[in-house]
Amino acid sequence: MKAYIFPGQGAQFPGMGKDLYEQSEKAHELFEKANEILGFRITDVMFDGTAEDLVQTNVTQPAIFLHSVVLATVLGDEFKPDMVAGHSLGEFSALVAAGALSFEDGLRLVAARANAMQKACEIQPSTMAAILGLDDFTVEDVCRQVSNVVVTANYNCPGQLVISGTIAGIDEACEKLLAAGAKRALILKVGGAFHSPLMESARVELEAAIVATEIKAPVCPVYQNIDAKPYTDPALIKQNLIAQLTGAVRWTQTVKHMLEDGATSFTEVGPGNVLQGLVKKLDRAIPTQSAVLA
Repeated sequence: MKAYIFPGQGAQFPGMGKDLYEQSEKAHELFEKANEILGFRITDVMFDGTAEDLVQTNVTQPAIFLHSVVLATVLGDEFKPDMVAGHSLGEFSALVAAGALSFEDGLRLVAARANAMQKACEIQPSTMAAILGLDDFTVEDVCRQVSNVVVTANYNCPGQLVISGTIAGIDEACEKLLAAGAKRALILKVGGAFHSPLMESARVELEAAIVATEIKAPVCPVYQNIDAKPYTDPALIKQNLIAQLTGAVRWTQTVKHMLEDGATSFTEVGPGNVLQGLVKKLDRAIPTQSAVLA
């Protein structure tokens, strides 16, 4: 069974998507439609902007979404997923690629998500940190011991987790986690505490947009971040999308479930190859590849 996976924030790079724009008439059409919907030429930033330009949340999230969704679209008949999943932002890409969301609605939701998250970041300074070399339970236990808000936000692969919270809370947690045996506790260059209770204002703002958006049954199961399980029911997909902003990204568990459910290969659709590396951490023998336009 073919599993297709879609990357999240951090996968962007200068020049992303330019080859698709130039090689495919359909891609050109979709990118131009995106410029109209967003109200600015995101293609100019993607194709000719600097890495610093691409780091801005209101650019980063739509850019990664566009690269992934446009690529999946122009693959045409080659894109035949038996199951899909996306890491954080990538979940929106996966839903569009699997036919649950229209291209236009998906892009509008991603833009609204980026803006809502940016506002939440400005309400309270916060951050995230990558923790390497500790098991899930130890990281969770230490986070519970910290007086400030700190939670486990991303379960990327065994021994690689990301925590999210207030700046003081992250500093305290990193100190405690290093004392508990972590190989590294690295503060990340992000705008705020994504996938934590500090995103509650963003969740509330995005909820209204998601509720008002039509979601159809996808062509295949979509494994969602909130509990790593497969879904095809539009009502449940909506609930899980709303919960995603303040809930953890359970990527380790997602890949495990996909493997248990019969995945025989993983194809990463979008910029970068980070997700393929995370899959290999769980099963070195499983074939992985990047989707490419022939």
